[in-house]
Amino acid sequence: MSEFKKEKIELWNTQFQTQTPQQVLQFAVDTFGKSLTLASSLGVEDQVLSDMLLKIDPEARIFVLDTGRLHQETYDTMALTMARYSMKYEVYFPQPQAVEAMVTEHGPNLFYNSVDLRKHCCFVRKVEPLKRALAGVEAWITGQRKEQAITRKELPVIEWDDAHQCVKLNPLANWTTEQVWQYAEQNEVPTNYLHKQGFPSIGCAPCTRAIKPGEDLRAGRWWWENPEGKECGLHAK
Repeated sequence: MSEFKKEKIELWNTQFQTQTPQQVLQFAVDTFGKSLTLASSLGVEDQVLSDMLLKIDPEARIFVLDTGRLHQETYDTMALTMARYSMKYEVYFPQPQAVEAMVTEHGPNLFYNSVDLRKHCCFVRKVEPLKRALAGVEAWITGQRKEQAITRKELPVIEWDDAHQCVKLNPLANWTTEQVWQYAEQNEVPTNYLHKQGFPSIGCAPCTRAIKPGEDLRAGRWWWENPEGKECGLHAK
């Protein structure tokens, strides 16, 4: 990244630290237009952002990475959201040949066997499709929040995504869980039924469970691993 671009990102991040998520999204739409996209996992944060973004731009681009291992409740949320907002998602699947080779070599539940194999599965099912989703995009929006995990404590509102060579916006970075749910309820945002079953963070079915009282918000993701490394590679620096 050039020094000029670095300074611009730092300026934007400082400028929007105290702004509302809607102001961040309005800035993003005005600045990047159709070269802007929102990544949705169909969890409550991304549902809230989708509601905000579609109110600004009803034709905004929103994509989903369908790993082939999602919960049925997630597909139900996807269908409900499409009907509610009269919109269509851009859906990206993993490459069939890569999935076939991986499962043939390591079996269907390889992610439980080692961190390396879990990350390999994440790469095939999520990271590679993300690269295709972000090809030619100038900026993307995520539902990441500082409160979610130890790996996100220093999360900026606006940053440079070196892995994908584009701007990355985290409009909800400073919001609490209470603020997210308050917005969802006040605006009647469709939410994933898994949240009511104790799932604050939703990913692939075999790698996500409900959390126990007092546990970290992302404790239900890859719960057999240490919390310091529990990312899938979508948000690599």
